[in-house]
Amino acid sequence: MTDARPGPASGAPDPLSPLARRIVDAMSADFPDPARGPLDAGALRRASRAAPPEPGDGTVTSTDRTVPGPPGAPALPLRVYRPDAPATGPRPLVVFFHGGGWVLCDLDTHDGLCRQLARRCDAVVVSVDYRRAPEDRFPAAAEDAYAATGWAVAHAAELGCDPARVAVAGDSSGGNLAAAVTLMTRDRGGPPLAAQLLAYPALDPRLAGRSPVDYATGFFHTTAHMRWYWDQYLGPDGDREHPYAAPGRAADLTGLPPALLVLPECDPLRDEGRAYGRALRAAGLAVRVDEHPGTFHGFLGAVGALPAADAALEAATAWLSGTLCDRGVTSR
Repeated sequence: MTDARPGPASGAPDPLSPLARRIVDAMSADFPDPARGPLDAGALRRASRAAPPEPGDGTVTSTDRTVPGPPGAPALPLRVYRPDAPATGPRPLVVFFHGGGWVLCDLDTHDGLCRQLARRCDAVVVSVDYRRAPEDRFPAAAEDAYAATGWAVAHAAELGCDPARVAVAGDSSGGNLAAAVTLMTRDRGGPPLAAQLLAYPALDPRLAGRSPVDYATGFFHTTAHMRWYWDQYLGPDGDREHPYAAPGRAADLTGLPPALLVLPECDPLRDEGRAYGRALRAAGLAVRVDEHPGTFHGFLGAVGALPAADAALEAATAWLSGTLCDRGVTSR
C-alpha cells in the first residue's frame, strides 16, 4: 500500500479530513506503487479500469462516435453528452480530456465527471479518447486533442452548440492537453476558445516547488508516479521544454482564453499550478486559481462521496457557465 503517512511532515496533523483520508487510502490500496518496484502500463491500466457507464439517469444522454484524427493518425473515439432538458437556444460546448498520466484511463473512467459538467453547465460535453503513451508518445495526444477540438467547433451547429462559447477542460494530464490546445489554437490560427478549465494539471516535468516534496507520498498520487508518467509521455529523448508538451515552460502565454485552475492542497502538482496561474496573470489574462484545502490529486472523482469535491465542482462549473455566458453569443 502507498505510504499513508498522516501529513506533509512526519508527526504533523493529517491535512485530510477523516473521510478524505479513507478515500485516499482505499484508492491507494490496490494501485501499483513505484516504491514496490518498476511500474508497468498494463498493470496500471488494469488497476484504473472502470465499469462501463450505467444508463442515463434522465438528466444527461451520451452517444459514442468516432471522428477523423490528425492527418495520418487513427480515427478518434468520442463520447458526446447532452442534457435531456429542452434547450432554449444553442448550448455551450465543452471539449474534455481525461487524466491518467497520458497512460491510463479512458472515456469510462471519467464518464461521471463529464455527466456532471454537462448537467451543471447545461452544456454539450465532448469527451476525447486520445492516443496513450508509451505506445504513442508526444505529440500524439496533443495532436489528437487539437484535432478533436477543431472537429467539435466545426460541428457546433450539428451538436446544437454556439461556436462562440467553446471551452476546453481536463484533469491532470487532461488539463495538460487542454492547456496545450489553447496554445496550439493560438499559434495555428485554430478555432477561437472562450475558456479553459484546468483541474490539477500536469504542466512542468521539472516538478519544482515545495509540493512535490511535501506531498511526495501518502496522498495517492505520488511524485514518483508523476515522474514516471512524464517519462512515458516524452520518452528518453523527448523535448521537456516544448510548450505543447509542457505548457508550464511556455515563454509566451498571451492571447489565451480566460482560465480557472482547480488545485488541491495535498498534491505534488499544486505548486506548478500556482506558478502557471501567476504566469497567465502576468501575460494579461483573466485567471482564477481555486485552491481547496484538505483535498488530493483526483479529488473531483469523489463527487457525491466527498463534500469538498462537490463544493469544488459547483464553484468550477459556476465559473465556467458564467465565463461562457459572458462571451459573444452568436444566438443573441
